[in-house]
Amino acid sequence: MALKALKKDHPENRDQEKEVKNVRPGKNGKKPVKGIVVQMRFDFQKLIWLAVLVLMGLSLLELWSSGQKAGTEIQLSQALADIRAGKVDKVEVYGDRLALTYKDSPTDVMYSRRDGTESFTQMLDAAKIDPTKVKYEIKDQTLGQIVAAVLPSIIGTGIVLVVLLYMFRQARGAQDSIFSFGQSRAKLFDKGKQQVKFADVAGVDEAKEELEEVVDFLKNPAKYKAVGARTPKGVLLVGPSGVGKTLLARAVAGEAGVPFFSMAGSEFMEMLVGVGSARVRDLFATAKKAAPSIIFIDEIDAIGRQRGYGLAGGHDEREQTLNQILVEMDGFTPNDNVVVLAATNRGDLLDPALLRPGRFDRRVVVDMPDIEGRKAILGIYARNKPFEANINWEAVARRTVGFSGADLENMLNEAAIAVARENRKQISMKDIEEAATKVKLGPQKRRMQTEDERRMTAYHEVGHAIVSWAQPGMDPVHRISIVSRGMTLGHTLVPPTTDRVHETKKRLVAQIAMMLGGRAAEQLVFGEITTGAANDIDKATKVARDMVMEYGMSDLGPVNYGPTQDVVDWGRAYYEQTPVSQEMQAKIDVQVKGILDEGYRSAEEILTKYRKKMDAVVARLMEIETMDGDEFEKIMTA
Repeated sequence: MALKALKKDHPENRDQEKEVKNVRPGKNGKKPVKGIVVQMRFDFQKLIWLAVLVLMGLSLLELWSSGQKAGTEIQLSQALADIRAGKVDKVEVYGDRLALTYKDSPTDVMYSRRDGTESFTQMLDAAKIDPTKVKYEIKDQTLGQIVAAVLPSIIGTGIVLVVLLYMFRQARGAQDSIFSFGQSRAKLFDKGKQQVKFADVAGVDEAKEELEEVVDFLKNPAKYKAVGARTPKGVLLVGPSGVGKTLLARAVAGEAGVPFFSMAGSEFMEMLVGVGSARVRDLFATAKKAAPSIIFIDEIDAIGRQRGYGLAGGHDEREQTLNQILVEMDGFTPNDNVVVLAATNRGDLLDPALLRPGRFDRRVVVDMPDIEGRKAILGIYARNKPFEANINWEAVARRTVGFSGADLENMLNEAAIAVARENRKQISMKDIEEAATKVKLGPQKRRMQTEDERRMTAYHEVGHAIVSWAQPGMDPVHRISIVSRGMTLGHTLVPPTTDRVHETKKRLVAQIAMMLGGRAAEQLVFGEITTGAANDIDKATKVARDMVMEYGMSDLGPVNYGPTQDVVDWGRAYYEQTPVSQEMQAKIDVQVKGILDEGYRSAEEILTKYRKKMDAVVARLMEIETMDGDEFEKIMTA
């Protein structure tokens, strides 16, 4: 038994999506039927309870039909003696059962059972009682007996049949699911209900322009065909997580006005061989029937990774799926009115055949938003939230250098949650600052620390701040805190004031000195070092090694000794490193250590020069625990 209906209140339908596996082309060129077949499922447990209730009802019916009422049962000899003595006012005969109403207690009924082989009057004659002197009434039990005898059997048989039907339907459903593995599981966005538009996307203007052009291709194909232009076969969105790739795809779905099929790369894969390629064929066949249309494949790197590095024999299932996508996008079958839109944050792993013109004609890089982009994104996410009048969005945009669109949305949401928690009505600048710190470093933690441990943490963080402050070209200190967050006991924030594309050697060396400033402060003040600088040392070492091996910023000259190629093996990516001799590796290690030593010496010199200032900042920080950049600047310049 099947029921056609649209899915409602289902997690997969939160964006008004519909299953495509049941969207099949209509006959005679008609549009595909957009419906969902929803199989009725029997709740076996509820069925059992229903059967129990029915049987209980039948039992009550049998009691009613047999004349059983609340009362006491007596022996037949006692009943006859009472009738003979004239104590009984009335006798009701229900088949082989007698209901006796006594004269002295008309509300109480006594019951007795007679021999069913003789009639009631024959029983009275045998007991030498004149039937004419007894008031009795014979009740008709034919219908009640038939119901009581036949209906339980019918219900019992019905329950058995329902259970068997349920088992057969389950078995058939499992069989159907096996044969439906090859059907596409893409989702069809309802263009009438998709609310995201290009106006809801900010900070990625170049990507929006590219996609707006694709939408115009689909809406006005004649304009481009008139000048000999063809529709792009595919557009690949590449960029880090959280920058808005999927949001752009949703905007395309809202703007295009054509069928939009969405599917994740991992949804093509199953444990059965050949399922992935079958689903690709089914998806493209459905999209072609509904053309002009758009196919969106999210996280395409799950199936589009570079081929040829597997160590196992035979064909890999992922490679078969990729081969089918390559054929469908640009094979012998014309595919002019279907645009493939894909997104990934690992574009470097994709197969070159997938990236060539004719398949993904356009490769759109969606990068972190700049200051203007962050202001626009903040404007979108701040629409439905109450803010105080003195919010400086320019300052917020400068404070959030390096934040993605997802980070900015999360920051404003955390600020709103904090306001609601404190039963306030408006979000302040302080709430936004706290939320920005929470997004990057985590929530505050009150750890049990001794006074000496807090002081050592304070000197460590102030060491970072002073080394950064004293070096020209570095960004100003924004915040110093000894309040624990995440895995850290304290933090020093020195966010960049502008979006930078390049880093100079001088700035990288200054950053290494700033990273090692905490360790230098511990050694200078306490004559002892702690494990708290482990993360700083790790970051400084990576910067120094990149300077030597990739940037050519050392005495070894402009030579790249670092990773040159991504290699994919059994679905895992690792770096294939350029062969370096042991002699050259030793030289690289010497250069890296020299850069780190230089940074550490620079940090020691700065902290020794500003030792009194450092003590003053630490004393104040121990009192207030968190110090902003303005107060730090006043102490250092006093």
